[in-house]
This record gives sequence, C-alpha cells and structure tokens, in this order.
Amino acid sequence: MKKQVLLAVLMWSGFVLTAQNHSKLAVGINAGYNRGLGIQPHFTIYNLTQDLPMHLRLAVGYTQLNPGIATDARRIFINNATNGTPEKKGHSIDFRMDFLIPFKILNNSYINLGPRYSDFKANFKYVGGNEDFDIVSSNWGVGVGAGNFFKMGGKIDLEVSLGFDYFFNDTLTGHDTSYSPDNENINPRGDNQNNNIKFTYEDADQAINQPKYMPRFMIGVVYHL
Repeated sequence: MKKQVLLAVLMWSGFVLTAQNHSKLAVGINAGYNRGLGIQPHFTIYNLTQDLPMHLRLAVGYTQLNPGIATDARRIFINNATNGTPEKKGHSIDFRMDFLIPFKILNNSYINLGPRYSDFKANFKYVGGNEDFDIVSSNWGVGVGAGNFFKMGGKIDLEVSLGFDYFFNDTLTGHDTSYSPDNENINPRGDNQNNNIKFTYEDADQAINQPKYMPRFMIGVVYHL
C-alpha cells in the first residue's frame, strides 16, 4: 500500500509541476479490455515542450483479472488438501506514464510508450475447506500502443486506443510462503505428486496469473480544460 501511495503522490506532483507551465491540459477516463475488464482515469499535458510535439499522460488503472489455477495455488502456497469448493478473484492496480507522440495516420492519432507499475492481488477461498488466502506481487513493466482522438464537439473528444504492456517477473507471496525469480524461496511447499520435491518459482508463476503479457483495447472520453 505504501508503494501505491508514493507512486500516486509522485505522479500527481509531476503533473502539477509540469502543468504550471502549460495551458493545454485534459482529464479523461478509458475503459475496456486489459487482459480483463479495466478502467483508467488519466491526466494529459499537451505539447510538453515548445520544440517537440509530444504529450505526457499520467494514469491509474484498475483491472479485474483471472487470478490463476485455484487447486495449484493451494498446493504450491499452503498444502495438498483437496477439500472445499474453490472460489477465486483477482485484480491489479496499475500506475502508468506515457509519452504520446503525434503520428498522422488519421486526423489526430498518436503512438505512445512509457513505464508501468502494477500491484497485483489474487484471492483464493475454499468454501467448506477453511482456507482463504491472498497471493500478491508488484511488477514493473513497459508498454507501447497507438490511438486516435475523434472530436465530439466542444471540449470533448472520443478516444480509441490499443496497446501492449509487458511486466517483469516479481516475487509471488502468499500465506507464509514466497517464490522469487532467482528461486531464493521462503518456505516452499513439497509436491506430493512428485516425490515431495519442493515447488519452484516456475511452478508458482504457471499457477498464478500475475501481470506479464497485457494486451489492451480501450475506449473513453477526454475533456480539455
């Protein structure tokens, strides 16, 4: 939680400080597919510098995700029990910075690229099995994409965008167990289906759908201040 607050403060501070020297600002909200149903409020500063026709966008997004394979998550992070009816849910909170570079395919199109940070949480619950646990990770990434603004009248534009984000592997933590990309794992469980050999990060990563490859297709509105 501290990381989210710090990133949000830094993003907002950068927006305010940069915006003081610019008159063309906009706010907006996009929604659509982001490897799941997602929504993304954002701020855009147009014409970031006088010499370079580039815009800066700062955004925070929320996406509902399929968290992974419930039975494997239980075996890898808790125990080999099979009782109870599994229920699962997952989401990510994304902090995004994009440089929007005008690109004249349509009247008002652009390409974009920038860094990403995602805070992911998966929840697995076994009704009747006395198990309810979270698995979390925090992932840095990069993203690219393209989009276009369609004038709707007045200060409002319709925006259509598509893109692709890639997030780097991070430690997966759940219950009292964690698996790291370097396999410096804490309290790894034993696989009773494979001579009780300890599970590895690869096993955990295959079971849990933490952000990694994230195709995006979003539609939204932009209001020019």
